[in-house]
This record gives sequence, C-alpha cells and structure tokens, in this order.
Amino acid sequence: MSELDKLREKIDDIDLKIVDLLNRRTEIVLEIGKTKLDKHLKIHSPERERAVLKRIRENNPGPFPNEPLKLIFEEIISASLALQQPLKVAYLGPAATFTNLAARRQFGSSTEYLPESTIKEVFEAVSRGKAVYGVVPIENSTEGVVNYTLDMFIDSDLSVAFEIMMPVIHNLLSKTGDISEIRKIYSHAQAKAQCRGWLHQNLPGVPIIEELSTAAAAKRVAKDTSAAAVASELAASEYHLQFVERGIEDNKNNYTRFLVIAKDSPGKTGRDKTSVMFSVKDQPGALYSILRSFAKYKINLTKIESRPSRRKAWEYIFFVDMEGHMEDKGVSKAVNAVKKDCLFLKVLGSYPSAE
Repeated sequence: MSELDKLREKIDDIDLKIVDLLNRRTEIVLEIGKTKLDKHLKIHSPERERAVLKRIRENNPGPFPNEPLKLIFEEIISASLALQQPLKVAYLGPAATFTNLAARRQFGSSTEYLPESTIKEVFEAVSRGKAVYGVVPIENSTEGVVNYTLDMFIDSDLSVAFEIMMPVIHNLLSKTGDISEIRKIYSHAQAKAQCRGWLHQNLPGVPIIEELSTAAAAKRVAKDTSAAAVASELAASEYHLQFVERGIEDNKNNYTRFLVIAKDSPGKTGRDKTSVMFSVKDQPGALYSILRSFAKYKINLTKIESRPSRRKAWEYIFFVDMEGHMEDKGVSKAVNAVKKDCLFLKVLGSYPSAE
C-alpha cells in the first residue's frame, strides 16, 4: 500500500466516524424534540442555535476554516429541525431570488420554503400560521430602504426575529456559458443598474430586457440559447444554467439586509438589536427630545428612517434600529422615556445582530 493509499484509508475511517457521531447526535435531537412536544415548547430555538454556532466557532483550533464549518453545522441544525418538525418559511419569491438565497442561508436546505408574490403575502402567510417565519428585504447598501416592508409593520402584529446580511453577488448566466453566443440579456432593473459598468465594457450594444426579478430572467434564459441573465448562484442551480462570468457587480461592497418576521422575538443572545417605530408630537424639539433620551441611556442608534404616516398630512413615522435587547436595562429605560414624547410607539422586536 502506497503512502497516499494509507492517508486515504485514514480519511475513510474518519468519515465513517463522523457519520456515526452525526447519527448519535440526531438520536439525542429526536429525544429533545419529543420532550419539547410533551411540554408544549417551541421546536425551533434561535437562541440555542446561535449559542451552538458560537461555541463551535470559538473552539475550532483549525486548520479547517470557521466559515465553512459554520455552514456545515447550519445544515446539520436544519436537517435536525426537519426531523423533529418540518419548518416552513415564506419568502418574497419566486424561487431563486436573492430573498430565497438569504432564507436558505439562514435556515438551511432541509426547510420547506414557500414563495410568495408580494411582501404583503409574506406577512399574511406568517400571520395565518401558513409559515413559522417570513423573509423580506428591508434595505440595500446602495439603493436604500425598501419602503413597502417598513409600511407593512405599521399595521402588522408580527415581530422581527432575525436579520440577515448578504453581499449582493450578480452572475451572468446562460445555457452554454459562452459569451460569444449572447445576443440579448434579461435582468431585473436593480440588478441591471448594479452591473451597468461590467455589461457596457464586456457586452457593448447587447440589448438588456427588464424582467420582474432576477429569477424570472433566469427562467426565461433557460429556454433561449442566445440569451443571458443577470442572476444569483441559486438561479444557476434552479434553472440548470452555466456561469458566463461570476461576480459582475460594479460595487463589490454592495449588501442587502433582510428581516425574518415571526409571531414573537427570540430571547437575548448578548449581541442583539432592537427595532422600534414611533410618531412624534407636532411640537418644537420633539424629535430632539427623543434622540436625547437615547443618548442619555447611552443607546447607540444604528439606523433612523422616516416615512409619511398616510393617516394625516405631514405626520411622519420614524423607524429606529438600536444596539441591545429590550431585556437590557438601558434599552428598556430609553424606550420608556421616549414614549412620553410620542403619539404612539411600537417595539418591532429584539433579535440577534447579523454577523
């Protein structure tokens, strides 16, 4: 037996041990699931999931890198949840959109995903119990906030359970992967704008036809060998397309933030955010007084956004993200102090900050 064969034999032995350990872990997971059902507890525990991933990351001596290790354990957790109780997650569809990709990054491939046509339908799916969670876009680092998502929180009783931060990576996809065969390009308007420089430099004069989503663009290209689509890596897999070029976005620091909505928020993790919305009284210094209260309790505001209330002319609703959890004494005191200067105030949820 050669030295290479001996090393491969060791790997084969380790692989079998990993499989055995995964099955032993799963047996315990199933026992936990049965205990939770007997005690009428929720199967999915975001706090526990985050603690597991944190412990794995902190105790990894290497050389196996932390990010792939995190992805592996996220899939293990996803499969374990599916065995205990199928987890249903609604998202802004269709399949293979960036929202779908964000949902899969958060919940893994063993989850049942329900594509919805509008952000409103995602909220309704969670409210009616059709899905446990919903995933919707909230803002892009270059394009700004998704106003319709903010508006939905005004009348909804749902809470923010997580946030997902994802780099926006656009790819040029086609049936053959041959750039010389491309005669037209399909793209969502926003993706087109974010890849304008690359497309102009590499495919000058090729017409770009707008679609309702990057996934719709990929679906159309799946039936046309002379066309290409600007879409996600998930779209390549979903519609059996080849990569003409990966990462064609002009801005490599372009991120989209997604919110995961649910009927309640998770407990403290030690690295949390809290989101609130409020409307201020129509009087001089009202907004200043509110911001002063946050400063008094040393609360760091990470975002503040205003929207017309649609209920009264020139009345505005403010959406604020802050560091900390509502169970933190400082956050709780600041929010209670702010209430006296508001026409109304609503806590949208406390949730783990995206890494």
